[in-house]
Amino acid sequence: MTEVLYNPKIKPEHLARKAIVYLRQSSEKQVRQNKESQLLQYAVAERVRALGWKQVEIINSDLGSSAGLASAQREGFERVLSLVALGEVGIVGSRELSRLSRTDKDWCRLLEVCQIFGTLIADEQQVYDLNYLDDQLVLGIKGTLSVVELKVIRQRLLAGQESKARRGELFKRLPIGYARDPVGKIAFHPDRRVCEALQLVFAKFRELWSVRQTFQWFCDHDVELPANPIQGTRLIWKIPSQSLIRDILRNPFYAGAYVWGRRPVMTLLVDGRLEKRQSAMRPAEECRVFIRDHHVGYIDWATYEENRRMMRRNSVNREGEESMAAIRAGQGLLVGLLRCGHCGRKLHVRYWGGRGTNARYLCKGDYDGGGQYCIGFGGSSVDRRVGQELLKVIAPLGVEASLRALEELSAGGAARRAALSRKLEQLVYEAKKAFEQYDAVDARNRLAASELERRWNEKLEEIEAVKQRLSCLDAQRYSLSPEEEIRIRSMGDHFAGVWQSDHCPPTLKKMIFRTAIEEIIVRTDQDKKSLELVIHWKGGAHTQLAMERPRSATETATPAEALEIIRRMAVRYGDDQIASVLNRRGYSTGKGMRWNQIRVATARRNHSIAGQKRALADPERVSLSQAARICGVSHRTIERLVEAGLLKCEQVTPRAPWEIRRTDLDAEPIRGIVGRLHRTGKLILQGGCAEDQLALFIENAGDDNARHHE
Repeated sequence: MTEVLYNPKIKPEHLARKAIVYLRQSSEKQVRQNKESQLLQYAVAERVRALGWKQVEIINSDLGSSAGLASAQREGFERVLSLVALGEVGIVGSRELSRLSRTDKDWCRLLEVCQIFGTLIADEQQVYDLNYLDDQLVLGIKGTLSVVELKVIRQRLLAGQESKARRGELFKRLPIGYARDPVGKIAFHPDRRVCEALQLVFAKFRELWSVRQTFQWFCDHDVELPANPIQGTRLIWKIPSQSLIRDILRNPFYAGAYVWGRRPVMTLLVDGRLEKRQSAMRPAEECRVFIRDHHVGYIDWATYEENRRMMRRNSVNREGEESMAAIRAGQGLLVGLLRCGHCGRKLHVRYWGGRGTNARYLCKGDYDGGGQYCIGFGGSSVDRRVGQELLKVIAPLGVEASLRALEELSAGGAARRAALSRKLEQLVYEAKKAFEQYDAVDARNRLAASELERRWNEKLEEIEAVKQRLSCLDAQRYSLSPEEEIRIRSMGDHFAGVWQSDHCPPTLKKMIFRTAIEEIIVRTDQDKKSLELVIHWKGGAHTQLAMERPRSATETATPAEALEIIRRMAVRYGDDQIASVLNRRGYSTGKGMRWNQIRVATARRNHSIAGQKRALADPERVSLSQAARICGVSHRTIERLVEAGLLKCEQVTPRAPWEIRRTDLDAEPIRGIVGRLHRTGKLILQGGCAEDQLALFIENAGDDNARHHE
């Protein structure tokens, strides 16, 4: 550094204020590795002191911060601007002007503030006063060169990266499970345990159809996977996270494809500031570089695309399909397969009923825009109808399925056993290596010997733990008896019975549906009374079905008038009498059936109406038959007394049994008329006029509803 003890641009008013030395390096890597650059920047403080300043403040909070376009806000640079604006700074020093800024905006802000408050700017060689036109011109040129230099370097580096990527040779770090062979080609990792662990991930996903379920299997069975460490190159083994499982399944590198530029960086204006953000991950085919069959893969490209479709279909966010199609434990078996034949949307499932298990398929149509649902129908009958067609197709494969089930049951945790066996081999090797290190150390060096002995013992303990887990697996291994093998084989011959069994879980049925069926197009007729289904099978064949559309609960609900009659009569009458009244009045159930005692009881239970099977005895009121029996007359006599207005009767509803008070039967004029009838055999209703009657005292064996008055 050139020492300048005197400079005519430095005035006493400058020396009266403090000096600032600004330090910056562009990345954390430069801070850790480029130590000499830091020392040179710190040395600027000595030059500033040689120029006459006693108070020198070093601002180094921006070490590791970029000054390029759309970089994060620099606290140190903002502090420099604020101190200059307060008039506390006489000079701002930096080894190079590019340390201060790499953008035109920040550079112009600094020059403007320094010019207003009379602050000098110094670099390694010169001192600049912005009040001089030449100095202002030189600083402007240097600032422009600083910006251009950064852009040129960046363009050169990016062009080199892309050129190398287009040859398929650019690798920052190879994915887990790959390594370079002696000639530099990409090959499988030489550790067989690593390769088998990755193959297990893809096998379990094909078995479980879900990233979450695959992750859960590894956690439940304590199966470890290799992972790249944050620092270093040696793989570490651990229980995987869900993100690790998802990244492995979504990475096209495992399908033998080379991809570069999956998440390009974009510059956006956010809250008035430019920020760099990574865009969403692009499909492999849309990346800037995509080389298929670049190297050997753990799966082929067709399997990778199918796995990607499964994950996209399982997604419930906006990136997924319109319907929630992940396999879950709901009773709707055709979730994700039904598509509306009118508007082309996927049908959603909603669960109803007291337990929330009754599936109902809906197409939202223009409901979000204030319209109506396009299609809606119950799911159970449609599931059964499509299931019958599925059984016709796959029933001949039942024997093969039973043989496959025998193989899986006989294997009994083969995947876990294989993973633990590979782990045991690795631990045995590490234990031998630890023993060799312990055996080679000088026994007199107890500090080193004790540490190596501890490491050896740790490996031996891990070996013992893995052996115990293997022993537990062997003990849990279940061997099928000959009778059980015969029973499983017979299931293949009776596949329909197995399908309809309550022990067959809905998740398994859904997996079978989605394996055989691509999608189902459903539409209704104009009256919305029937459904037309077109099944698109995986092989390209089509099957057309027609069936009656299941009616919703609102369409099959009990009429409100019938419920009102039930509610009023249930206070005293039994379910049998209520059913008789409803049938006589012409009411039917919501499904168009005649009423009976059981259906009335069901309606009461569904609508929380209290009642009883048989009528309750009322000491104050009697029916028509009871009134005739008490008075010792016929039904017709009581009816004529009511018609003449001499005896009062009540009805809960038309066609319901009469209700007559006992006190009215014992009071006049009923008591006198009945007594005269018994003495003379003639019914005299008024004015002493008698009417000839026949069979006045004949007992009527009919029920209370033999005759009715509206």
